[in-house]
Amino acid sequence: MEFFRKYLRGKRGGILLFFLCGLLFFLVFLLGHLPVGAFFYPAVVSSLFGAVYLAADCRKHWEKHQELQHLTKLPAEMAGNLPAAETGLEEDYQQILRLLLEEQVNTERKMNQRYEDMMDYYTTWVHQIKTPIASMRLKLQNEDSAFSRTILGDLFRIEQYVEMVLCYLRLDSDDSDYVFREQDLDDLIRQAVKKYAGQFIRRKIRLNYEDVNRKVITDEKWLLFVLEQVISNALKYTESGSVSIYCEEDEKMSSGDFGKAQIREERIVLCIRDTGMGIAPEDLPRVFERGYTGYNGRNDKKASGLGLYLCRRICRNLGHTIMVSSTLREGTVVRIGLGHRDLEME
Repeated sequence: MEFFRKYLRGKRGGILLFFLCGLLFFLVFLLGHLPVGAFFYPAVVSSLFGAVYLAADCRKHWEKHQELQHLTKLPAEMAGNLPAAETGLEEDYQQILRLLLEEQVNTERKMNQRYEDMMDYYTTWVHQIKTPIASMRLKLQNEDSAFSRTILGDLFRIEQYVEMVLCYLRLDSDDSDYVFREQDLDDLIRQAVKKYAGQFIRRKIRLNYEDVNRKVITDEKWLLFVLEQVISNALKYTESGSVSIYCEEDEKMSSGDFGKAQIREERIVLCIRDTGMGIAPEDLPRVFERGYTGYNGRNDKKASGLGLYLCRRICRNLGHTIMVSSTLREGTVVRIGLGHRDLEME
């Protein structure tokens, strides 16, 4: 209906001219004392022909409108195949549109090339910076002093930031190497905890963890990054107390499309709880936003606001979920939903 109204609005000049001409002929017949009945017959026939022409023209415009609507859903590279122009004015508009599309495609190509060059540069830089970091770590391990331990702690944070940069670069890459396999969740937790064992000991923070004895379908490398980032945050914002790692489970049955088969949906929720300073209520809804540091981050002066943002992006790519709940000055709980499906035959 909206298209029909717009079509009539575009043709209002021709329709008005048709009625004015009809009115003019009627006045000529009336003033010339000619039989008025002789006017109505050609007027009706002309109106009928005009209505048929208008309907055919409206249908043609509708078909062209549908074709153009389809083109709007295509990429710019494929949107240049426009319907045939019927007037010189349409040809002019199509020429302008083709020039704009060509300019857009060229601009996107240049931007993609610049983006790829930047990605290559930073990826190379990340790999190159690992060599002097490893060399410094080897040299510092030969010493055992308060100074060397402090420098090793700073070096550990540098390694974290480098890994974060590499993860950030790979996150949107077309060749992200996601490999989904059944993984032992305890092995992943132990790897993450082992990396931060020195900080647990040095800061005298207690670790509460017992084997969860669960297996999940996931990518080992990417989920390990999430676990390390969450444990790192727990340690960063916990001055004293403990960090607890445990599992919650939620199972439900649903019917499948395989005869008598049923699908058991097993949702394993890995919880990482700390007794740290907690998160302010006004900051909690925004902790997953990129670059948002909140009150704790502003006090810390070292927070990047990228850690939890990357965790959410990675979990979404892996088909997992991540949620944060917290009470100020009491602690924070991060829940990572690790769901997979087992097919059971009755």
